[in-house]
Amino acid sequence: MKATRTILSLLLALCLLAGMAGCAAAGGDEETDSPAESGETDATESGAASANPGAELTALELTVQMGNGIDLGNTFEAYGRTTYGTGADPVLYETFWGAPETTQEMIQGMKDAGFDTLRIPVAWTNTMDYESGDYTISEAYLERVHEVVGWAIDAGMFVILNDHWDGSWWGMFGSATESTVEAAWELYESMWTQVGTYFNDFDYHLIFESANEELGNRLNDTDVCADSGTLSTDECYETMNAINQKFVDVIRSLGGYNSDRFLLIAGYNTNISDTLDDRFQMPTDTAESKLLLSVHYYDPTGYALNGSVANWGRESEVRTLINDLASLSKFTAQGYGVIIGEWGVLRGAGELAEDQMDYYSLMIAVCEYNNLVPVLWDTGGMYNRSECKLYLEEVEEFFVSHSYSWQSENVTADEIDLEARTVMSEQISLGKQKDEEAVVANADEVTAWIMYNSADWGTTYSVGDSYDPMSITTGVVATDATVTGDGTYTVSLDFTGTSAGYAEGTVFCALGLYNAEILFPGCVVEITEVAVDGTPIELADGQYTTTDDDKCTRVNLYNSWITATPSVIRTVSGSSDWNAMIITSEQLGTMHTLSVTFNFYTAD
Repeated sequence: MKATRTILSLLLALCLLAGMAGCAAAGGDEETDSPAESGETDATESGAASANPGAELTALELTVQMGNGIDLGNTFEAYGRTTYGTGADPVLYETFWGAPETTQEMIQGMKDAGFDTLRIPVAWTNTMDYESGDYTISEAYLERVHEVVGWAIDAGMFVILNDHWDGSWWGMFGSATESTVEAAWELYESMWTQVGTYFNDFDYHLIFESANEELGNRLNDTDVCADSGTLSTDECYETMNAINQKFVDVIRSLGGYNSDRFLLIAGYNTNISDTLDDRFQMPTDTAESKLLLSVHYYDPTGYALNGSVANWGRESEVRTLINDLASLSKFTAQGYGVIIGEWGVLRGAGELAEDQMDYYSLMIAVCEYNNLVPVLWDTGGMYNRSECKLYLEEVEEFFVSHSYSWQSENVTADEIDLEARTVMSEQISLGKQKDEEAVVANADEVTAWIMYNSADWGTTYSVGDSYDPMSITTGVVATDATVTGDGTYTVSLDFTGTSAGYAEGTVFCALGLYNAEILFPGCVVEITEVAVDGTPIELADGQYTTTDDDKCTRVNLYNSWITATPSVIRTVSGSSDWNAMIITSEQLGTMHTLSVTFNFYTAD
């Protein structure tokens, strides 16, 4: 790990030398018990709440105990229904996407590797013949999930149980057919009535989550409901708020532990920005301080999610992560616990990306500082399910040192806070160093380049108003241009050196001119040719010159997010017409090279 080891890492090393490592053999021994379970450490001293959650605990107190977690991904949400039907052996669904059958040793190994919380995504309609109006989940399927939940709770973990993608039945809520919408409501209520009833014997270590990423735009999915897509964005917010309220009402009506069980409410698309929108509302609850909010975090997408960008850690990236997670104080300030139900840097099994441990270090530090629960998304890339341990010792040491079980025995709340602030400060400093080392445009020059993101988000180059040639997919060759005044210039991207050997379509493409607003105020750009693999394509009318930050000049080629006239528009003809998509995604299909030729005019 590049970041300097501080309090927690040093203390962990001392404990490892003393034979007190957190990864014990399955079955456990006395040394792996948390202090509140053993009675050895006072809660006030360690900054931790009781390790036995009960009715008196609040959501914010619970999130301290939940530590950090891991997802049992691509397992119970694997959708084998179309292959096996609804009456198969539950293990067939569980292993349909290639995951091994879950074992008690596997779950214990996750606990020993530093994870205090296990999130179990489930596709409940695997055994539900919902098309015919039968919403019954098979007893065998419920029993199998119940068994795994029991193993995790026996290991001393908290468990989050949700409905996860589930074949995209959620699009029924956006159907144009009223009876289909009514069926969606019936399915949802029946599903949670069955799950809530079957799992009601588990205490407060079990948390139900209302949905995954489906509450939001995916209410309009057409995968299984061809006439879906009727909901406006406002209506999607209204519907998802109603679904979350139904979830709370159903679980509370079941009594027992469910009358005040902790419930996790899915945010809009589980996206932080979308969930901060005032149109998203947390549901009302008859139980006091028992609601938590679920969001996911895979930013920046090119680095964290799809690996199209090899490096991370520039100052702007560090500050973005810090600020994004800090913005969730909108909910913690109201007493809601917040869980980052999925996050990570997704790579192959046992692989570490460049800067990945720096990313992990900052993510965990910011979560600890803001009392958020990070739950690592894993489908077998980090955790070896055959060996029942994390692939890399460095990674396991890191997570053990940040587990609730370890911290509550070895450090105080003040020390955790100090560690978090130290990591954030160090990462900002490292980010500044990386900025200084990066090749950036000279402040006295105007640099032109193609901002580009492919349709599959797998290929990218310097997207954003700050020219950043280091933000590039491995193998892409960019030819940028220095603009010195009036004239014709060409910039290009060559994708033949990437792993695929090409780029596929576009989700965003623009011509950027860094510093042009400063050095040539009032300038106008006229794109004269866009060529794919050397062949010019037809351009639509309405191109315009604009700026977002009064520094970088931009001409959008394909930008579907622009829905209102920009505040600053300049055109060669002086027309007020504008078009943020002068090319189509179809025109930029499978391409090996992309070039843009333009005329640059300084102001009169």
